[in-house]
Amino acid sequence: MSYDDEDNEPVALESATAVHATERALRVQLGDGKLIWIPQSQITDDSEVYAIGHTGRLVITAWFARKEGLA
Repeated sequence: MSYDDEDNEPVALESATAVHATERALRVQLGDGKLIWIPQSQITDDSEVYAIGHTGRLVITAWFARKEGLA
């Protein structure tokens, strides 16, 4: 399956809060209350959420968002 450039744009998830972290992943509570583990490697440099206690806009790669049903 191939995607065009628009499908590869990072996905922004509003109102996310980081509640737990490991060396490789961040556990995030989304605005709808859903909890999800996000691999650190899938969080983009534009994200406001990247460590425990951070709240705001979480920006992740498009392919991971699609894989997890977030986009």
